[in-house]
Amino acid sequence: MKKYFSLVTFSHTIFAMPFAFIGFFLAINTAGGEFSWLKLILMVLCMVFARNAAMAFNRYLDRDIDAKNPRTKVRDIPSGRISAKNALIFTIANCALFIGATFFINPLCFWLSPIALLVVLGYSATKRFTALCHLVLGLGLSLAPIGAYLVVTGEFAVLPVLFSLAVLCWVSGFDIIYALQDEDFDREEKLHSIPSYLGKKRALNVSNILHVFAAIFVIIPLFLTPLSLPYYVGLAVFIGMLIYQHLLVKPNDLSRVNFAFMTTNGIASVAFALCFLFDIYYRSIL
Repeated sequence: MKKYFSLVTFSHTIFAMPFAFIGFFLAINTAGGEFSWLKLILMVLCMVFARNAAMAFNRYLDRDIDAKNPRTKVRDIPSGRISAKNALIFTIANCALFIGATFFINPLCFWLSPIALLVVLGYSATKRFTALCHLVLGLGLSLAPIGAYLVVTGEFAVLPVLFSLAVLCWVSGFDIIYALQDEDFDREEKLHSIPSYLGKKRALNVSNILHVFAAIFVIIPLFLTPLSLPYYVGLAVFIGMLIYQHLLVKPNDLSRVNFAFMTTNGIASVAFALCFLFDIYYRSIL
Protein backbone atom coordinates (compact mmCIF):
# COMPACT_ATOMS: atom_id res chain seq x y z
CA MET A 1 0.00 0.00 0.00
CA LYS A 2 2.86 2.37 0.81
CA LYS A 3 4.29 1.79 -2.67
CA TYR A 4 0.99 2.67 -4.33
CA PHE A 5 0.63 5.80 -2.17
CA SER A 6 4.08 6.76 -3.46
CA LEU A 7 3.08 5.93 -7.04
CA VAL A 8 0.14 8.35 -6.96
CA THR A 9 1.91 10.90 -4.71
CA PHE A 10 -1.07 10.73 -2.35
CA SER A 11 0.03 13.84 -0.44
CA HIS A 12 -0.79 15.94 -3.52
CA THR A 13 -4.48 15.24 -2.89
CA ILE A 14 -4.19 18.33 -0.67
CA PHE A 15 -4.52 20.53 -3.76
CA ALA A 16 -7.93 19.57 -5.15
CA MET A 17 -9.69 17.88 -2.22
CA PRO A 18 -10.28 21.11 -0.22
CA PHE A 19 -11.99 22.64 -3.27
CA ALA A 20 -14.21 19.58 -3.53
CA PHE A 21 -15.39 20.29 0.02
CA ILE A 22 -16.02 23.91 -1.03
CA GLY A 23 -18.20 22.73 -3.91
CA PHE A 24 -20.08 20.25 -1.72
CA PHE A 25 -20.96 22.69 1.04
CA LEU A 26 -21.51 25.54 -1.41
CA ALA A 27 -24.36 23.48 -2.85
CA ILE A 28 -25.86 22.94 0.59
CA ASN A 29 -25.50 26.59 1.57
CA THR A 30 -26.63 28.33 -1.62
CA ALA A 31 -28.79 25.82 -3.50
CA GLY A 32 -30.75 24.36 -0.62
CA GLY A 33 -29.18 20.92 -0.94
CA GLU A 34 -29.53 18.52 1.96
CA PHE A 35 -26.47 17.25 3.79
CA SER A 36 -25.91 13.52 3.38
CA TRP A 37 -23.05 11.55 4.88
CA LEU A 38 -23.43 8.99 2.10
CA LYS A 39 -23.01 11.61 -0.62
CA LEU A 40 -20.08 13.19 1.20
CA ILE A 41 -18.33 9.82 1.47
CA LEU A 42 -19.07 9.02 -2.19
CA MET A 43 -17.71 12.41 -3.20
CA VAL A 44 -14.45 11.82 -1.30
CA LEU A 45 -14.15 8.34 -2.81
CA CYS A 46 -14.68 9.73 -6.31
CA MET A 47 -11.92 12.26 -5.70
CA VAL A 48 -9.54 9.57 -4.47
CA PHE A 49 -10.33 7.09 -7.25
CA ALA A 50 -10.10 9.67 -10.05
CA ARG A 51 -6.84 11.06 -8.79
CA ASN A 52 -5.36 7.58 -8.23
CA ALA A 53 -6.25 6.67 -11.80
CA ALA A 54 -4.84 9.91 -13.22
CA MET A 55 -1.53 9.75 -11.36
CA ALA A 56 -0.98 6.03 -11.91
CA PHE A 57 -1.68 6.43 -15.63
CA ASN A 58 0.68 9.39 -15.78
CA ARG A 59 3.45 7.33 -14.21
CA TYR A 60 2.65 4.40 -16.53
CA LEU A 61 2.64 6.50 -19.70
CA ASP A 62 5.75 8.48 -18.71
CA ARG A 63 7.78 5.53 -17.46
CA ASP A 64 10.38 5.69 -20.26
CA ILE A 65 10.64 9.48 -20.03
CA ASP A 66 10.97 9.31 -16.24
CA ALA A 67 13.78 6.76 -16.57
CA LYS A 68 15.82 9.23 -18.66
CA ASN A 69 15.26 12.26 -16.44
CA PRO A 70 17.72 12.46 -13.50
CA ARG A 71 15.02 14.16 -11.40
CA THR A 72 12.41 11.43 -11.94
CA LYS A 73 14.36 8.22 -12.48
CA VAL A 74 13.85 7.34 -8.79
CA ARG A 75 10.06 7.15 -9.26
CA ASP A 76 8.39 3.84 -8.57
CA ILE A 77 8.19 2.36 -12.07
CA PRO A 78 11.67 3.33 -13.35
CA SER A 79 13.23 2.19 -10.06
CA GLY A 80 11.41 -1.15 -10.23
CA ARG A 81 9.37 -0.80 -7.02
CA ILE A 82 6.15 -1.22 -9.02
CA SER A 83 5.87 -2.86 -12.44
CA ALA A 84 4.32 -1.06 -15.38
CA LYS A 85 1.72 -3.83 -15.64
CA ASN A 86 0.63 -3.41 -12.02
CA ALA A 87 0.45 0.38 -12.43
CA LEU A 88 -1.87 -0.09 -15.43
CA ILE A 89 -4.03 -2.58 -13.51
CA PHE A 90 -4.20 -0.10 -10.63
CA THR A 91 -5.31 2.60 -13.10
CA ILE A 92 -8.07 0.46 -14.59
CA ALA A 93 -9.29 -0.64 -11.15
CA ASN A 94 -9.56 2.96 -9.94
CA CYS A 95 -11.39 4.01 -13.13
CA ALA A 96 -13.92 1.25 -12.53
CA LEU A 97 -14.31 2.21 -8.86
CA PHE A 98 -14.79 5.86 -9.84
CA ILE A 99 -17.55 5.09 -12.33
CA GLY A 100 -19.11 2.67 -9.85
CA ALA A 101 -19.18 5.31 -7.11
CA THR A 102 -20.85 7.87 -9.41
CA PHE A 103 -23.62 5.33 -10.16
CA PHE A 104 -24.75 5.62 -6.54
CA ILE A 105 -24.72 9.45 -6.55
CA ASN A 106 -27.06 10.58 -9.33
CA PRO A 107 -27.59 9.93 -13.07
CA LEU A 108 -25.84 13.14 -14.20
CA CYS A 109 -22.64 12.32 -12.32
CA PHE A 110 -22.73 8.78 -13.68
CA TRP A 111 -23.13 9.84 -17.33
CA LEU A 112 -20.46 12.51 -16.99
CA SER A 113 -17.96 10.18 -15.29
CA PRO A 114 -16.32 8.91 -18.53
CA ILE A 115 -15.80 12.53 -19.66
CA ALA A 116 -14.17 13.38 -16.33
CA LEU A 117 -11.86 10.39 -16.67
CA LEU A 118 -11.01 11.36 -20.25
CA VAL A 119 -9.89 14.78 -19.02
CA VAL A 120 -7.86 13.64 -16.01
CA LEU A 121 -6.23 10.72 -17.84
CA GLY A 122 -5.77 12.62 -21.10
CA TYR A 123 -3.46 15.15 -19.47
CA SER A 124 -0.66 12.58 -19.38
CA ALA A 125 -0.37 12.53 -23.18
CA THR A 126 -0.54 16.28 -23.77
CA LYS A 127 3.11 17.12 -23.09
CA ARG A 128 3.90 15.16 -26.25
CA PHE A 129 2.15 17.62 -28.54
CA THR A 130 1.26 20.91 -26.77
CA ALA A 131 2.80 23.40 -24.37
CA LEU A 132 -0.72 23.97 -23.03
CA CYS A 133 -0.41 20.71 -21.06
CA HIS A 134 -0.36 22.75 -17.84
CA LEU A 135 -3.84 24.08 -18.61
CA VAL A 136 -5.11 20.54 -19.20
CA LEU A 137 -3.80 19.55 -15.76
CA GLY A 138 -5.53 22.60 -14.31
CA LEU A 139 -8.74 21.61 -16.10
CA GLY A 140 -8.58 18.14 -14.57
CA LEU A 141 -8.26 19.44 -11.02
CA SER A 142 -10.83 22.16 -11.69
CA LEU A 143 -13.51 19.48 -11.96
CA ALA A 144 -13.35 19.09 -8.15
CA PRO A 145 -15.61 21.97 -7.01
CA ILE A 146 -18.15 21.70 -9.81
CA GLY A 147 -18.20 17.90 -9.56
CA ALA A 148 -18.82 18.06 -5.81
CA TYR A 149 -21.59 20.61 -6.40
CA LEU A 150 -23.23 18.19 -8.85
CA VAL A 151 -23.07 15.44 -6.24
CA VAL A 152 -25.45 17.44 -4.05
CA THR A 153 -27.66 19.16 -6.60
CA GLY A 154 -27.39 17.31 -9.90
CA GLU A 155 -27.45 20.76 -11.55
CA PHE A 156 -24.90 23.25 -12.87
CA ALA A 157 -24.60 26.78 -11.44
CA VAL A 158 -22.39 29.86 -11.80
CA LEU A 159 -20.74 29.89 -8.36
CA PRO A 160 -19.05 26.46 -8.53
CA VAL A 161 -17.89 27.29 -12.06
CA LEU A 162 -16.10 30.36 -10.68
CA PHE A 163 -14.28 28.23 -8.10
CA SER A 164 -13.45 25.73 -10.85
CA LEU A 165 -11.98 28.52 -12.99
CA ALA A 166 -9.93 29.64 -9.98
CA VAL A 167 -8.56 26.11 -9.59
CA LEU A 168 -7.81 25.88 -13.32
CA CYS A 169 -5.73 29.09 -13.29
CA TRP A 170 -4.13 28.37 -9.90
CA VAL A 171 -3.02 24.81 -10.75
CA SER A 172 -1.89 25.71 -14.27
CA GLY A 173 0.19 28.53 -12.81
CA PHE A 174 1.98 26.49 -10.19
CA ASP A 175 2.50 23.56 -12.59
CA ILE A 176 4.41 25.95 -14.86
CA ILE A 177 6.61 26.83 -11.88
CA TYR A 178 7.18 23.13 -11.17
CA ALA A 179 8.03 22.48 -14.84
CA LEU A 180 10.87 25.03 -14.72
CA GLN A 181 13.03 22.23 -13.30
CA ASP A 182 12.74 20.23 -16.54
CA GLU A 183 13.15 23.03 -19.09
CA ASP A 184 16.38 21.70 -20.61
CA PHE A 185 15.35 18.05 -20.42
CA ASP A 186 11.98 18.73 -22.08
CA ARG A 187 13.66 20.65 -24.89
CA GLU A 188 16.20 17.88 -25.49
CA GLU A 189 13.50 15.18 -25.51
CA LYS A 190 11.18 17.31 -27.69
CA LEU A 191 8.55 17.40 -24.94
CA HIS A 192 6.26 20.40 -24.78
CA SER A 193 5.93 22.76 -21.83
CA ILE A 194 5.66 26.50 -21.41
CA PRO A 195 9.17 26.75 -19.84
CA SER A 196 10.74 24.76 -22.71
CA TYR A 197 8.82 26.87 -25.25
CA LEU A 198 9.21 30.34 -23.74
CA GLY A 199 12.15 30.03 -21.34
CA LYS A 200 12.14 30.51 -17.58
CA LYS A 201 11.54 34.27 -17.38
CA ARG A 202 8.57 34.41 -19.76
CA ALA A 203 7.16 31.19 -18.34
CA LEU A 204 7.10 32.82 -14.91
CA ASN A 205 5.29 35.79 -16.43
CA VAL A 206 2.61 33.44 -17.80
CA SER A 207 2.34 31.82 -14.35
CA ASN A 208 1.94 35.29 -12.82
CA ILE A 209 -0.91 36.14 -15.19
CA LEU A 210 -2.69 32.86 -14.47
CA HIS A 211 -2.43 33.47 -10.74
CA VAL A 212 -3.86 36.96 -11.13
CA PHE A 213 -6.88 35.39 -12.82
CA ALA A 214 -7.08 32.78 -10.03
CA ALA A 215 -7.29 35.62 -7.52
CA ILE A 216 -9.98 37.37 -9.57
CA PHE A 217 -12.12 34.23 -9.72
CA VAL A 218 -12.10 33.77 -5.93
CA ILE A 219 -12.93 37.46 -5.43
CA ILE A 220 -15.97 37.50 -7.76
CA PRO A 221 -18.12 35.30 -5.45
CA LEU A 222 -18.10 38.20 -2.97
CA PHE A 223 -20.48 40.01 -5.33
CA LEU A 224 -22.75 37.02 -5.98
CA THR A 225 -23.45 35.46 -2.59
CA PRO A 226 -23.35 36.57 1.07
CA LEU A 227 -19.87 36.02 2.50
CA SER A 228 -18.37 37.34 5.72
CA LEU A 229 -15.10 37.90 7.58
CA PRO A 230 -13.78 34.29 7.54
CA TYR A 231 -13.98 34.22 3.75
CA TYR A 232 -11.99 37.47 3.57
CA VAL A 233 -9.33 35.87 5.78
CA GLY A 234 -9.19 32.82 3.53
CA LEU A 235 -9.00 35.08 0.50
CA ALA A 236 -6.05 36.96 2.01
CA VAL A 237 -4.18 33.73 2.78
CA PHE A 238 -4.86 32.25 -0.66
CA ILE A 239 -3.74 35.37 -2.55
CA GLY A 240 -0.84 35.85 -0.15
CA MET A 241 0.44 32.34 -0.89
CA LEU A 242 0.16 33.01 -4.63
CA ILE A 243 2.32 36.11 -4.24
CA TYR A 244 4.77 34.40 -1.89
CA GLN A 245 5.54 31.51 -4.23
CA HIS A 246 6.46 33.98 -6.96
CA LEU A 247 8.82 35.72 -4.56
CA LEU A 248 10.46 32.36 -3.82
CA VAL A 249 11.19 31.33 -7.41
CA LYS A 250 13.38 33.32 -9.80
CA PRO A 251 14.58 32.44 -13.31
CA ASN A 252 18.15 32.11 -12.01
CA ASP A 253 17.25 30.45 -8.69
CA LEU A 254 15.07 27.32 -8.65
CA SER A 255 16.32 26.07 -5.28
CA ARG A 256 12.93 26.66 -3.61
CA VAL A 257 10.67 25.34 -6.35
CA ASN A 258 9.58 22.30 -4.34
CA PHE A 259 8.76 24.44 -1.31
CA ALA A 260 6.81 26.87 -3.49
CA PHE A 261 5.01 23.99 -5.22
CA MET A 262 4.03 21.84 -2.26
CA THR A 263 4.07 23.96 0.89
CA THR A 264 2.68 27.29 -0.26
CA ASN A 265 -0.02 25.75 -2.45
CA GLY A 266 -0.95 23.23 0.22
CA ILE A 267 -1.40 26.05 2.73
CA ALA A 268 -3.36 28.08 0.16
CA SER A 269 -5.92 25.36 -0.59
CA VAL A 270 -6.43 24.07 2.97
CA ALA A 271 -6.60 27.52 4.58
CA PHE A 272 -8.98 28.83 1.93
CA ALA A 273 -11.31 25.84 2.26
CA LEU A 274 -11.30 25.93 6.06
CA CYS A 275 -12.11 29.64 6.06
CA PHE A 276 -14.92 29.07 3.55
CA LEU A 277 -16.42 26.30 5.69
CA PHE A 278 -16.06 28.39 8.85
CA ASP A 279 -17.75 31.26 7.03
CA ILE A 280 -20.80 29.07 6.43
CA TYR A 281 -20.85 28.05 10.11
CA TYR A 282 -20.20 31.63 11.28
CA ARG A 283 -23.12 33.02 9.32
CA SER A 284 -25.42 30.19 10.43
CA ILE A 285 -25.03 31.12 14.11
CA LEU A 286 -25.42 34.90 13.68
